[in-house]
Amino acid sequence: MEKETFQIIKRPGIGNKGEPIKVRANFFEVTKMQKTKIIHYDVTIKPEVKLEEGNVPVARKRPPEDFRITIRKARDIDMEDLFQFLFAKSRMTENCQMAITAMDIIISHEISAKYPTVRNSFYTPQGARSLFGGIEAWQGYYQSARPARGKMMINIDLSATAFYEEGPLIRMVAKILGLRSPNDLRKGLSDKDRQKVEKRIKNLKIRDNHNPENKRKFKIEKLTKTPASHTTFDKDGSRIDVKTYFQNQFNKRLIYPFLPCVVVRKTVYLPLEVCDVIPEQRYMRKLDKNLTDEMMKFTRQNPNVRANKIHDGLNILNYKGNEYLKQFGMEVSRDMAVVNARILPTPTIQYHQSSREHRVRPNGGAWNLRDKKVANGATLSSWSVMVFSNYKHLPDQAIKFFNILDRDPPICRGNPIGNIEESLNKAYLNAKEKARVIKPQLILCILPNAGPELYAEIKRISETAIGVATQCIQSIHMKNPKKQYCANVCLKMNVKLGGENSFLIPEHIQFLIDDPTILMGADVTHPTATADDESPSYAALCGSMNVKASRYAASLRVQTGGTEIIIDLENMVKESLKAFYQTCGLKPKKILFYRDGVSESQFMEVLECELTAIRAACRSLETSYKPNITFVVVQKRHHTRLFPIHGGDRTGNCIPGTVVDMDITHPFEFDFYLLSHAGLLGTSRPAHYRVLYDENGFDANRLQMLSYNLCYVYARCTRAVSLVPPVYYAHLAAARAKIHSPYRDTDTESSKGDKSTATTIGEVKGELRKVMYFM
Repeated sequence: MEKETFQIIKRPGIGNKGEPIKVRANFFEVTKMQKTKIIHYDVTIKPEVKLEEGNVPVARKRPPEDFRITIRKARDIDMEDLFQFLFAKSRMTENCQMAITAMDIIISHEISAKYPTVRNSFYTPQGARSLFGGIEAWQGYYQSARPARGKMMINIDLSATAFYEEGPLIRMVAKILGLRSPNDLRKGLSDKDRQKVEKRIKNLKIRDNHNPENKRKFKIEKLTKTPASHTTFDKDGSRIDVKTYFQNQFNKRLIYPFLPCVVVRKTVYLPLEVCDVIPEQRYMRKLDKNLTDEMMKFTRQNPNVRANKIHDGLNILNYKGNEYLKQFGMEVSRDMAVVNARILPTPTIQYHQSSREHRVRPNGGAWNLRDKKVANGATLSSWSVMVFSNYKHLPDQAIKFFNILDRDPPICRGNPIGNIEESLNKAYLNAKEKARVIKPQLILCILPNAGPELYAEIKRISETAIGVATQCIQSIHMKNPKKQYCANVCLKMNVKLGGENSFLIPEHIQFLIDDPTILMGADVTHPTATADDESPSYAALCGSMNVKASRYAASLRVQTGGTEIIIDLENMVKESLKAFYQTCGLKPKKILFYRDGVSESQFMEVLECELTAIRAACRSLETSYKPNITFVVVQKRHHTRLFPIHGGDRTGNCIPGTVVDMDITHPFEFDFYLLSHAGLLGTSRPAHYRVLYDENGFDANRLQMLSYNLCYVYARCTRAVSLVPPVYYAHLAAARAKIHSPYRDTDTESSKGDKSTATTIGEVKGELRKVMYFM
């Protein structure tokens, strides 16, 4: 069958529901731009000299003195195409995209010569904060040319990344090992310490300092296993150790001869103390939990501070004094854009009719469970408790106090670093015997505040080997349980057991009720940047199982690493449609498909491949089955921020329900920014909804209102969330697929499984697939 081609749909109009307001957005209007052609040249320089990041040539051999430079005209970029696009008179063309790329180059060229630059962001050492281990956080600024209706805008935002601290390498080694100063290294390095240091500094660029007249640059390959006093090499036909060599050759007596050397070439050894770390080197490894937490603290800015810092960035960029902008006839406003927005009305949430307060209309995007019963509570009758801690740390009495009153589930003990499968099987059998059932419902696992490895192993074994739901709790919460924490745990347990926590009243989900409608959320989780080339990606599809969209089932797949298209989507959609039919006996007449994690450059490819797969899934179930499909991409990885002009919530963020669908949105395609959640820390990031295809005749109001209302029925908490739940669930399910895999890229050698099994994941046991086990 010939592959159908699609076009991204146009905006059906602007929404008008809600209270009109004005907000600021971190966009700055391009007030003047040239209409003449821009000429694009390709420049090649031969022979090539490889420059490492930070424009530092690494010493290997002397670079050539003669170069051949070739300048070739590549194309004329007709700016008129861009103006046609901005005024909705033509679609995006290659020439139009080149014009936007040219603007990005023009605004970034001058700054990239002054500061380290990564794609659209540049970083400055001003205000850098030392983290630990010789790593520091640098403040950066992101800038990008963005099209809007009738104009170009420059999106400016804060950015941050980690750099190695410049200076003596030996100081960095001390910091990596958590020591106060190099003096604390006098005991030498154990094998474990040496391996830890080597892993951190491998590929780091350094400069030697023992010969001031000839400072050379190198890249570290590894550390010697022997100290400088015992590391020898051949010189003039005899062996000499590094310590003696530096004394004889440079009259330099080593202070730390008991420490290893860095190897910078096959037989070139440098003592740690004669090496300095070259400045402006990004830390490219995956940040561990501690570094990630510290980086989050560094980047977290409340809205007022963030807006002020963006203006600081504007001063550094200095568009007005930029010679390159002047040469291309560009001028940029210094004022942050004031845009039209609306605050959508808050929906009403339905709980069980017997609740003292069975309907609630939240205030400020949050509420609680006081005087409320879940809409459909599951009955918990067969379970056990598995405690990965000893009696002294957590006695049985504390566990019984935390557990459901008047029930006495068996309590088992397990070793957190022992045989987890054996422990869980024991708990499963004890629950089975105590309740006299064929299949127990749940194992409550109490964890000793350990890392993620124990949690991952519990989930993998319980869901793919045993076939029982688990609820993990950190032991710290057992000793002094808070009501809100207990409520959230109960919400998760209820849906894992097949219950439903809350609904939206019918008028808020009219689109779902008018005709049977299935909501689907899809996401792909990719390997980390530091994972090896064979690490796979994990895809998840979560589909609603009833008309009220209060229960979801997940389909999981593993696929080639880095592949954004969901390869087996046809079969995953088929599984979701079958689950919907088996649960409520209805065939969906409409599919609302929310897709997470797709960049603009991938829109057409994802739309064509995945929409084709959805249709094929429908046809495979029944030749004449053709439900109406709406395909919406949801983006969170963008740099748009909204700032209230008057009011705002208690954190200084815009109020939940703030929606923007003009002024900074696409010139003519159907998109909007929706801030659906209440701010907690820092500046809230709105979700960007991009409608690529629509057979359901959505106007702006209907899709904006439905998407916002759905954010109030996320099953894990009593807060409106930042994304529609089907996408949130897909994200959780994709993370769970990674846990189910025998190959998990956690940036440690010991955690990596057999690479031959990288294309498989453990299959979730039958009964669990019908419930939201991934919560």
